[in-house]
Amino acid sequence: MTVPRLTDAERDALLAAHPDWALARDGAAIERRFTFADFSAAWAFMSRVALLAETHDHHPEWSNVYNRVEIALTTHDAGGLSARDARMAAAIDALL
Repeated sequence: MTVPRLTDAERDALLAAHPDWALARDGAAIERRFTFADFSAAWAFMSRVALLAETHDHHPEWSNVYNRVEIALTTHDAGGLSARDARMAAAIDALL
């Protein structure tokens, strides 16, 4: 199943609505870095994001080192950013 990629205007609107996210991978992804008080807080955040990802059926690429979490969102079926990424970014932002 092919998922439509965001237009340039839609991508710009996504970034305007979520200014803490940055364009990455030559425009094919957005990413954000989070810093927490400690490892437990970072892990708790990742657990909440994992539950969101299951609900949205859209899973982030991420890494965790101690109190830092880095998340990248892209839609492989679209070959770049899609509405799925916009919804996931909004859901992640709502956790904070």
